[in-house]
Amino acid sequence: MEELGRKSVADFKAAPKHPIVVVLDNVRSMHNVGSVFRTADSFLIEAIYLCGYTPQPPHRDIHKTALGATETVNWSYATTTLEAVQELRAAGYKVWAVEQAQNSVSLEKFTLQWTPEPIAIVMGNEVTGVDAEVMKIVDGCIEIPQFGSKHSFNISIATGIVLWELVKPTIVAKLQQHL
Repeated sequence: MEELGRKSVADFKAAPKHPIVVVLDNVRSMHNVGSVFRTADSFLIEAIYLCGYTPQPPHRDIHKTALGATETVNWSYATTTLEAVQELRAAGYKVWAVEQAQNSVSLEKFTLQWTPEPIAIVMGNEVTGVDAEVMKIVDGCIEIPQFGSKHSFNISIATGIVLWELVKPTIVAKLQQHL
């Protein structure tokens, strides 16, 4: 790990985070939850909200895919996704659902200004998507363009795609500083 330049748990906790919160809206699969933790760790994401019946750590099936990221990434539980979104909005976050919906913004056209507003992305249930009541109060909706015969991504894959696009400008800027 040292050769790879990986952070210890303490180093991760102390490191500045991207001002992004991932909200999991009644996600069923423990493997998906673990994968989202692992991806959030990889991109130094601020936190994850686990909502409704989304499984919570500690659990061996979450740990199996998280590979310790439940120890590094801050997370909270909310009884409902609506409650989590209202709390985040009150704290100054812009909240965007990731969903196929009318008036959604295609991910490649979504632009983000990091300051002054942090962002939360709501990832929906594997079958039903983002709750309809939550969709009524989000600031907008991001849609990942797709070209094949399937009409959706697995939630953990979709989370990784969206997080990469959100942090990419910061990563590119840091790489350019080292050239």
